[in-house]
Amino acid sequence: MIVYGFINSVILALMALGFSLTFGISRVANFAHGGFYILGGILTWFFLMKVGLSYPIAAISAVLIVGIIGALMYRVLLIRLRGLELSEVITTFAVGIVILELLRSIGFMGFDYRIPIFIDGSIEIFGQYVGLQRVIIVIAGGFLLIALYLFVHYTKIGLAFRGVAQEDHTALSVGINPDKISLLSLFAGSVICALAAILILPLGSISIDEGYDVLIKALAVCIIGGLESSLGVIVASFIIGYIEVVTAMYISSSLTMVTTLGAMLLILLIKPSGIFGKSKDIEERV
Repeated sequence: MIVYGFINSVILALMALGFSLTFGISRVANFAHGGFYILGGILTWFFLMKVGLSYPIAAISAVLIVGIIGALMYRVLLIRLRGLELSEVITTFAVGIVILELLRSIGFMGFDYRIPIFIDGSIEIFGQYVGLQRVIIVIAGGFLLIALYLFVHYTKIGLAFRGVAQEDHTALSVGINPDKISLLSLFAGSVICALAAILILPLGSISIDEGYDVLIKALAVCIIGGLESSLGVIVASFIIGYIEVVTAMYISSSLTMVTTLGAMLLILLIKPSGIFGKSKDIEERV
């Protein structure tokens, strides 16, 4: 339970990190997140199996394409809707549905669509045999969190990200373009989403319906931890990760999503802005 709960928690953090990053900087709740996740996996499979690219080139190409699509979504659609939160949610959700259902209509469904694992084999951890792909996911998740922290604290663009996240009007007064930074945040969040898919999807086949599940899990993690808090995402991932594993082991694996949503509703009742959330507007309305 300890080993697989930890792995499951890292997987959830990877699923939610891109969503949290985008919202934390641009205040755009990207409900196309699940569509981008599956698209990243499908593009990687296509470049590997149909185009014949090497694994690294196929993965990099897929990640960049998904990132560009996220940036274009902001530049073409969302920039016209800034400040209209409901319209932003509807628009991004519609984009996600279009991507998923278009892939379904083309025929990308079934066990034939699988991304190969990076390294075959397993190792023993605390008496449990763990596949090397899961070990890679944990290592890559830790590396990504460290790299993201260093990026936002010690690079010029990262500091601009933090400035816009804190107060976009003040950032504009010192020469930072909030629209440009928001576009870059959509690009970065979409890239992380696609990267998470490439790491996680080799554990099984690519399922279109999983796009909706990923969106729900990312929302649950971000709402429990706090939509704009990276630390909250990590803490909430471990809370949900272990809740899911305990539920699957001692109750029923079919109830893991129910317990996840139940935990989200409980947090909304107790602290609507999330464990580490700082949104006073939500607290005051409640």
